Amino acid sequence: MFKRLITYWVYGGALAALLLLLMVPFWLAYWPAPLVAAYLLLPAYMAHQYEEHDDDRFRLFFNKTIGQGYEVLSPLAVFMTNVPGVWGVITLSLYGAAFLNPGWAFVAVYLVLVNAMVHMVHALVFRCYNPGLATALTLFLPLGGYTLRLLQDTGAGTFGYHAIGLLTSLLIHATILIHAHRKLTRLKGIAP
Repeated sequence: MFKRLITYWVYGGALAALLLLLMVPFWLAYWPAPLVAAYLLLPAYMAHQYEEHDDDRFRLFFNKTIGQGYEVLSPLAVFMTNVPGVWGVITLSLYGAAFLNPGWAFVAVYLVLVNAMVHMVHALVFRCYNPGLATALTLFLPLGGYTLRLLQDTGAGTFGYHAIGLLTSLLIHATILIHAHRKLTRLKGIAP
């Protein structure tokens, strides 16, 4: 059963995104606008993941380009990156924003903004579309920028919260590349 979850997680995420969006009217009645905007980053990310991972497109594309034809990104690595690494991290940042300080939502904000930048750089370097690019441009940039502005207007945009958000996002994205590089090195038989 766990193997099927690893293989088909993205379809559950797409359906969960619809459910999360249907719940927005409830949150609008009780939450401030910056928190609602931060909440919307999770279903936006799930929609992005559907574009990205439907039919295993991103993993295959990543292995072809970054992995130079080797399988440096396994289905398990994709699952761990996206379910605990994205859904879990955004959920924790929303809990922090709701119960501690709105500044914790910068983790979710930078996760989408850095991801959008990574997709754009990848498109420029390889001079082609990459799975996830369309939603990174149409969802992540406008919603991430809008949420950043709303959070900044609350006064929560201290240097510390921006740094935590940016560093967390960079660490998650760097972990993927480090994992892929190490695996590529092993697969090619080159000592690290």
